[in-house]
Amino acid sequence: MIDSWLQFAIAVVVALVIAVVLTAVVAFSVRLAAKKKDWPRGLVRHARRPFRVVVLVIALWIAVSLALPLDVDTDWGELIDHAFSIVLIGATAWLLGGLVAFATDVTLGRYRIDIPDNRVARRIRTQTLIVRRLAIVLIAIIAIAAMLLTFPAVQAFGASILASAGIASIVAGLAAQSVLANVFAGVQLVFSDALRVDDVVVVEGEWGRIGEITLSYVVVDLWDDRRLVLPCTYFTTKPFENWTREGSELLGAVELDVDWRVSPSLMRAHLASVLGETNLWDGRASVLQVTDAVGGLVRIRILVTAADAPTLFDLRCFVREAMVGWIQSVAPDALPVQRVMMTEQDAALPAAKHETPEATGLFTGSIEAEERAAHFTQSIPVIADEGGAPERAQKG
Repeated sequence: MIDSWLQFAIAVVVALVIAVVLTAVVAFSVRLAAKKKDWPRGLVRHARRPFRVVVLVIALWIAVSLALPLDVDTDWGELIDHAFSIVLIGATAWLLGGLVAFATDVTLGRYRIDIPDNRVARRIRTQTLIVRRLAIVLIAIIAIAAMLLTFPAVQAFGASILASAGIASIVAGLAAQSVLANVFAGVQLVFSDALRVDDVVVVEGEWGRIGEITLSYVVVDLWDDRRLVLPCTYFTTKPFENWTREGSELLGAVELDVDWRVSPSLMRAHLASVLGETNLWDGRASVLQVTDAVGGLVRIRILVTAADAPTLFDLRCFVREAMVGWIQSVAPDALPVQRVMMTEQDAALPAAKHETPEATGLFTGSIEAEERAAHFTQSIPVIADEGGAPERAQKG
């Protein structure tokens, strides 16, 4: 008995040594490759620990299966094999998840979004992140299912479930309708290219940037550092504004209400000098027009363009402040004013004589008026009595 346990201990030690040597050889090879390229560093970061666990579990399982003493109870041997199989399934799922994360990181590293004209990079980044989440979820589900199927009782239960898969799928679909709707909506958003990470959008009256897209919700980073979390179905069922769908360039308006004595030509000349002094304007368009002239004021609308939404906001504020300062200093006559006409009644004028209004109206006071009213009161025509006086007979 002692010899058999000694052989078992020696087999376990040999398995550990082989696992350590194998991991050391792989690590040395990866380090050599990392001197020439950058991607091996990411592989080491994501897969080093799960790879070591997988190699160690496989080596120990082989050693235990080959050198387990014969006097060990059969039930204990089956229990040990079962435990090793569960641990190996979990370690393999961990390793596959690390490889998926490494592959997606390599893809994301090739497409940077911190540079101008990054529309394609933002689309690739959004789709890659969704694929990563889907792959990790599938790996976890398959790993859990594989672990459960190692139990005989669960295998029998799984066979009965498969026999009624149609009814089970209908019940599960109805129970998880909202969850599945969000999942499919998230996949639709990503692969239809309707929404991408870092897109500038306007939703629920709020302006912000898409910070994260998951399988169930979308996080919008608002301009004032708030976070707006919306379900994925919101973006497939309700309209929203995407300011960077094709490009980030935008056109914005600045409106001013000024007096009629304003000179639009002088304002237009000053606008050109103002835009020439700032780097916020991208030079695509600048227009000054009189869009309204009622109610005692003249409305001036200025249209300017900028490279993106934040720059456009600052440019509009800059132009508005410059034009207000110009009106105050150069053209004060153009400041908006309210005109009031003051009148005084002359005491020498005689008082107006009150006159009684005529009794003739639209429906009373004349035969034509009464005939007009008959269309609304269903009266019969007027007839004369014996004395010659007219009288009107009403329907009973």
